[in-house]
Amino acid sequence: MLDLKNVRKQYANFSLECSMQVKRGSITGLIGANGAGKTTIFKASLGLIHTDGGEIRMMGKTPQQLTNEEWEKIGVVLSDATFPNILTAEDAGAILKKMYHRFDKADFEEKCRTFAIPMNKKMKEMSTGMKAKLKILMAMSHQAEILILDEPTSGLDVMAREGILDALRAYMEQEERAILISSHISGDLENLCDDLYLIDQGKIRLHEDTDVLLDQYGILKVTESEFAALDKQYILAYCKEDFGYRCLTDQKQYYMENMPQIVIEKGTIDEVMKTMLKGSSRKGVSL
Repeated sequence: MLDLKNVRKQYANFSLECSMQVKRGSITGLIGANGAGKTTIFKASLGLIHTDGGEIRMMGKTPQQLTNEEWEKIGVVLSDATFPNILTAEDAGAILKKMYHRFDKADFEEKCRTFAIPMNKKMKEMSTGMKAKLKILMAMSHQAEILILDEPTSGLDVMAREGILDALRAYMEQEERAILISSHISGDLENLCDDLYLIDQGKIRLHEDTDVLLDQYGILKVTESEFAALDKQYILAYCKEDFGYRCLTDQKQYYMENMPQIVIEKGTIDEVMKTMLKGSSRKGVSL
């Protein structure tokens, strides 16, 4: 559905160089610290910025080759996109009806009621959460085949986020759809995404199926003497801590069976990201 191959973008103090893929029928998460390159990937994928090399294919075509009909199959939420403050949700619906042939006005209005978005309230009078929910509903309102969602749940409380995640799951019940989503809230992605990419300083550091990450990855917490004696063939990254070392592995079961005396914790998205970004990668590092 979306394929980036060796895509490069150079700014004065930032360089992007990455490859990634979003497949039909899947939800792909993109995680990383602020400034890591997530938004650059989203904008490059949509042809909103010029790239310096590589290849981007959306539904088999470059962004520049997509027809108006094909653009209608893409729903977008960008973190820095804003609405004119004088518009209401009703105004937004009227604009969408003119822009998209497959816009479902009745469904849009029903979802607005479900998520407590008043139809006649101006954007400037809406809370941050209301505007965030409205952006997501607008992206889903025209039966898009792929959603590109950059921090779509930012500013939402727990219940509102869960409602939106349920809506995204319902959206994926129709076959051949896909979602690319970024979020700072790892719990949302753990319960939603089929696979995850970790980006750091413009480069993809890790790509893994979410189920594999949660089941097979682990965090080893070892003393300095335990670290010195540790079999490091399955260590992906490590970092120094007050107690000794924190080590990331994708073979948790191996260490549970062979080193039962050490502390081994589940590899959540937060723990994996923290260790990968804070620590030293095993690649190119003598352990």
